[in-house]
Amino acid sequence: MITDAKIESAYGRIRSDIVRTPLEYSAPLSRLTGARVFIKWESDQTTGSFKFRGALNKLRSLSASVRLAGVLTASTGNHGLGVVRAAAMERTPVLLYLPRTAAPAKVQKLRAAGAVIEFHGSSCERAEIAARRDAAGAGKAYISPYNDPEVISGQGTIGLEILEDCPGVEAVFVPIGGGGLIAGIGAYLKGRNPAVKVIGIEPSASAFMKASFTAGRLVSIREGPTLADAVAGGIEPGSITFPLCRAYVDDIRLTGESRLREAIALIGRHHHRRVEGAGGLPLASLLKDRAAFRRRTVVLVVSGGNIDPLRWERITHLRLGD
Repeated sequence: MITDAKIESAYGRIRSDIVRTPLEYSAPLSRLTGARVFIKWESDQTTGSFKFRGALNKLRSLSASVRLAGVLTASTGNHGLGVVRAAAMERTPVLLYLPRTAAPAKVQKLRAAGAVIEFHGSSCERAEIAARRDAAGAGKAYISPYNDPEVISGQGTIGLEILEDCPGVEAVFVPIGGGGLIAGIGAYLKGRNPAVKVIGIEPSASAFMKASFTAGRLVSIREGPTLADAVAGGIEPGSITFPLCRAYVDDIRLTGESRLREAIALIGRHHHRRVEGAGGLPLASLLKDRAAFRRRTVVLVVSGGNIDPLRWERITHLRLGD
């Protein structure tokens, strides 16, 4: 369903309006881990995360009449921001469903970006169910955060850029939430160079994909709090990302909150950038398992940088610009 050719087509569709994010060699993190470390800064992407790629590709894959009718989506964070920006570019009406429990700061940020919001349900999952149902009833397109071939293909364009900029890459570390990001990256990398290891990273407190891999089917687990809130939460029943991840992901590794805090702080100290919790997962995992990747060329996908500055300062004890 997702091939390197499909991802190349997606890239042709969106490349003129996305940021080709930097792939930067990190001398300090290479010294620290013993690997040759490159960082893919998707935190530099439009709206501050990789989500814009998939949202724009999905919208541009729709017919003109469908775009004119408008779309629905559900998200409290990066996906919502990406869809709202992409829809504005395509002059497509968009309605965003949020749970009634959405944090006021996130609601304010989405409204500031131009979102038209309705509140449905008491959780993100319930808001997504309501948005999908109402979109079908109204004859409108629903844009999933991850469970959609065109969204996944858009995210997979990151893999294309990685392979062009670092053809000698041996392993790529990717955060996992619903699985759309790693499914797209993995499909491209495995299609072009099966020897590249695709490694997914989840927070131990919300490791739905790892538990599902172990069980051989999608399962529910009891979650705990995590700094990587962008990847927290369950996976939609029947999601196409599960079989894609089983096909293209070599390993899923878990990391705890203390290691995640360390990773976010190290990125801030050595690269002077604020990254969100999910964006710190790849480095946290490499720090934990550095011996296994010594002298290997690895890419860490920093998926986003949308974190409240005060929260970042509390995590890192740093102040950018001082």
